Amino acid sequence: MDTLSFKTVSANKATANKEWIVIDATDAVLGRLSSMVAKILRGKLKPNFTPHVDCGDNVIIINAEKIVLTGNKWDQRQHVSHSGYPGGQKIQSPKDVFEKQPEKLIQQAVKGMLPKNRLSRAILKNLYVYTGTEHPHEAQKPKLVDLKTLK
Repeated sequence: MDTLSFKTVSANKATANKEWIVIDATDAVLGRLSSMVAKILRGKLKPNFTPHVDCGDNVIIINAEKIVLTGNKWDQRQHVSHSGYPGGQKIQSPKDVFEKQPEKLIQQAVKGMLPKNRLSRAILKNLYVYTGTEHPHEAQKPKLVDLKTLK
């Protein structure tokens, strides 16, 4: 058997097939939604996944205001932010964050499921979260994906 003929193909920025995907967050559980979105953003569902390259898809999440949290997570969970100044720590419940910015709740959950490095900060720029069904990315011809079909 000639083993020299087998080449491992590694994706790079030029060969990455980046698509646009729309996901409807209506009645979706936040953790399950954000874990699948993190996999799609990272490109782990593609056969040419390369860990050090941004080869994932661009994801648009609509209806962010219809997200669901199970159990008592609306009140018991804490979201901590810090301004950088002494005494600048803010602790909020997901209910408080959701009332002001429903998009931020999804963005924080997806960010927590990505690796903590420079690449993840670049990958997070491929996530677009909107309240309502309208989004300004119709020119990219995104395709609607049901999360239940992805595994």
